[in-house]
Amino acid sequence: MLTNTVVQEMLMDITNNEKGSISIIECILNGKTFDLEIAEETDIKLNTVRKVLYKLNEAGIATYKKSQDPETKWFIYSWKFEKENVFDVIAKKYERLSEEIEKSIEYEEANMFFACKSNGHRYKFEKASEHNFSCPKCGESLEHYDNSIIISELLKEKADLVSLAKSNGK
Repeated sequence: MLTNTVVQEMLMDITNNEKGSISIIECILNGKTFDLEIAEETDIKLNTVRKVLYKLNEAGIATYKKSQDPETKWFIYSWKFEKENVFDVIAKKYERLSEEIEKSIEYEEANMFFACKSNGHRYKFEKASEHNFSCPKCGESLEHYDNSIIISELLKEKADLVSLAKSNGK
């Protein structure tokens, strides 16, 4: 599972590219369940281990059981990596990205744009006409902007996303 690049990318997104995230997860998968054990096994600071574990917990990929140490009376947490939730999180990410791409496609198809050749700023027809087709930033004249390339790129991105989602079982 951790050799899958999509899974690794998703886990790194969740943990904000925290150093050692994959090592921490591998450690849990190999039977180490306590944060202190994981820190010792990976040589990663305990605070970093906890930060990664809490981020994974917020994403629904790691869970914990809280108990009290009978000697110290301190709370200890036993962590578990929820493998079955990983692909659900990936599927939700694909769904969110697909929705964003679809909204961008709709926006591009529904609008006519004009752009300034000198600074590249792009304006919708309404804004361009308000300024008599002159750039509000520099005063240069605005010219019609053909956004068909953007639409094509978005459609390709959506197709790639669908293909990637299918290849990862969702």
